[in-house]
Amino acid sequence: MIVPTLNEERNIAALLEHVTALPGEKEIIVADGGSTDSTSELAVSWAEVFICPRGRGPQCNAGALRAGGDILFFLHTDSRLERDALPKIAQAVERGAVWGCLKLRFDDGHWLTRLIAWCSNMRVRWRGIAFGDQGIFMTRSLFAQIGGIPDLPLMEDYALSLLLKGKGLSPEQLDSYITSSARRFVSGGRLRVWLQMWSLRAQYRRGVDISILQSTYRNIR
Repeated sequence: MIVPTLNEERNIAALLEHVTALPGEKEIIVADGGSTDSTSELAVSWAEVFICPRGRGPQCNAGALRAGGDILFFLHTDSRLERDALPKIAQAVERGAVWGCLKLRFDDGHWLTRLIAWCSNMRVRWRGIAFGDQGIFMTRSLFAQIGGIPDLPLMEDYALSLLLKGKGLSPEQLDSYITSSARRFVSGGRLRVWLQMWSLRAQYRRGVDISILQSTYRNIR
């Protein structure tokens, strides 16, 4: 289990306490991008913590290289899993799945974020695109085969999905929910943030420089 962090002292302890209590074999790696708060100090009670180059893609790659397991599971700090999540991931890989994700829902219960989650889940089924807040897993062998996750500071999950889709590899979405915080939708306006995320992906597909997208993303977090 790889958790990329940057100044997540408000969330990290609760997440790690949560996942530690879940059934299933696990190794927890916190790949910290140089937090200036107490993230690392809080995380060390539950996980192996190390400092690595900042950026979601670089941090995920560094954590994966540090991990010892045959299944890599990438988890955001504001996510919560159902108790059957880890066993279901292991069972899926035993059946032959090489990558996939969980079903997304948000924690605020608002009708619009329920719609956003539904669209994300349908996107996995219809288009083979999975995002990081859905809890992406993959086999270590696939990770090595593709040379790791695209080394991008953001959009790494989208780029990964497009890469694997181009290789004819569709994600397996498991029947277990991952609950993600709706904080950025609530603070930025649910519809506004949703449309901005659609715009970011469209700009990425058109080849807009990642530094420009990164600046836009910071403004809507």
